[in-house]
Parts: sequence; C-alpha cells; structure tokens
Amino acid sequence: MPAIEFAPGLVIQHIAPPLKLADFKAIAFDMDSTLISIECIDEIADAVGKKAEVAAITEAAMRGEITDFKDSLRRRVALLKGVPAEALQGVYDERLKINPGAPELIDAAKAAGLQTLLVSGGFTFFADRVKARLGMHEAHSNTLEVEGGLLTGRVLGDIVDGEAKKQHLLALCARLGCDPRQSIAVGDGANDLPMMGVSGLSVAYHAKPKVREQAMVAINEGGLDRVLALMA
Repeated sequence: MPAIEFAPGLVIQHIAPPLKLADFKAIAFDMDSTLISIECIDEIADAVGKKAEVAAITEAAMRGEITDFKDSLRRRVALLKGVPAEALQGVYDERLKINPGAPELIDAAKAAGLQTLLVSGGFTFFADRVKARLGMHEAHSNTLEVEGGLLTGRVLGDIVDGEAKKQHLLALCARLGCDPRQSIAVGDGANDLPMMGVSGLSVAYHAKPKVREQAMVAINEGGLDRVLALMA
C-alpha cells in the first residue's frame, strides 16, 4: 500500500483508517523533539558555549548517520563536564515546552485504557518532570552523574538507546499481557525505529527523513493529536 496524504501534512502507509484507539493497550513516546520542543542536551551544552558542537552530533545521531547511539551520547555528555547542575533547572524552566497536541493525545490514550510510556535517550531530570506534567504512567531515561554540584561528563548505569527503548516497550506489553502489535510507538529520530518496528502503529512526529519513510503515520504539520484523526 503506497504512502498517501490522508490530510494536509498527515501521511499514512500500510494502514487503513479508521482505527480504534481502544484496540491498543500501550503507547510509547520519545521525549526530546517528540513530547517536548527541544533537545535537552543541546540546551545544556549552551550553558558552556558548546551547543553547536553537541547539536551537530545530536543531529547526525537522529538522522541515523551515527549508528552507535551510546557512543554518540557519551561523546556529547563528556562535553558537558563542569556544567553546574542548576543549569538543568534553567533549561527546564526557560526553554522546555510541551509540544502541541501532546496532552490531548496522552489524555485520549489514557481515557481509552492505554498505558503511557516515556522512553528517552535524554535525561531523568527532564523525563521525570515531563512524565509528571503529562500524567504518564512510567518513564525510562539516562542519569547524568553530578559531583560537587557539577556535571562530571559521565552517564550513570546502562544507556537507554534504541534497543533499550524497544525492550522497555516489549516489557510493558509483557506485563500487560498484550501482543506488541497492540502498542503504538511515537518518535522522531533513528533511535526510535527499533520500538516503532515492533509496535502495531508507528508514528513519526516532525521526524527525520529515514523515520518518516518507515513509519505508518507521519505527522509533518500540526500537533501530536493529529493521529486521533485516524481513529474511529
């Protein structure tokens, strides 16, 4: 089934609307540039004048040009060494905005009985706050190491990359006793493709070309809640 423009800026392929939201049991979201308007790591780097350097690596990783996400994240986090931890609060307060349609889509999903999951290659400082702000059920992301009030340039524990995102979604489906095809996965970058690949409905939001090409739904204009136009 070729890709068709269901409505202006809303492209679909391999699906035949209307779909029923209540037929799904879980919905997983990326955070940076999907649920929120920024790439948090780029904005933290701005505090030490390294935004351009970090953003270039972020962009290449999201386009899929850097295939080792863990390595790309370590390289970027290393550039944050010495940033005051309080800079994170400044980024959250002054720069982080929830993307249009995110509250509406999450509220509709919860009303239809879906479990909501935030899985991010970003950081717990932001993910935990976004989860609480949007009333989501669970969140998994990376923890920045802080010593003496400063970022050390290291990430604690295992890094949440594309494979980890997929595993978190599969684990949620296992706990719910549902087939992964009863899940929806929403993202914008190459590291979202693994979880999108196991879901029953993959949604690309203002995404990189590689992600738009593979997703069943591509929202190229407007807010996240546009996916609800495909639901009965």
